[in-house]
Amino acid sequence: MIRVLVADDHAVVRAGIKQIIAAAGDMRVEGEAANAADLLARVTAESWDVLVMDLAMPGAAGLELLEDVRRLRQRLPILVLTIHPEEPYAVRALSAGASGFLNKASAPEELVTAIRTIHERRRYVSPAVAELLASHVDQASPKLPHAALSNREYQVLCLIASGQSLSDIAGTLALSSKTVSTFRARILKKLGLRHNAALTRYALKHGLVE
Repeated sequence: MIRVLVADDHAVVRAGIKQIIAAAGDMRVEGEAANAADLLARVTAESWDVLVMDLAMPGAAGLELLEDVRRLRQRLPILVLTIHPEEPYAVRALSAGASGFLNKASAPEELVTAIRTIHERRRYVSPAVAELLASHVDQASPKLPHAALSNREYQVLCLIASGQSLSDIAGTLALSSKTVSTFRARILKKLGLRHNAALTRYALKHGLVE
């Protein structure tokens, strides 16, 4: 029996995942986490066969939380299950230590297949993600400017484009407003833009936010 830990801040989502996994027969949800602190505590205290986690978790930025879990449990198979678009979150999540990446719009049977696959120490990606990975390693492929952003800069970009103020972002990421302003300045420079409205247009154009 595959012991699964599910980390998502929405109880309804956790319940749905639990139901899908229970129906598979060879796996069972034996733990849940609703925020970053819960997740890190459960990963530290217990051993799991597979972790299914969302990237949008209260208490920590998603990609950094993924990296924290990977440092605590280097061999734990991690499936990122998120509403975030595959481009470019999938490549960043896999680079940060995820064993697989799946969008929440996927069919229930694909979730079961993904869990089984990563439990066998193999990577799981959809055909769309596989194409992204191929493009990412193809040195001849043109790289978009946001590919040069660090994970933290990328998170700040997405939060700005989602309409959050610098003070809101500071609270979300547990940073000072001055630090967030510094990240904003770096992002504008790397993307060749001048203001937040341009950042928002850029993010919408490239599907970084909805």
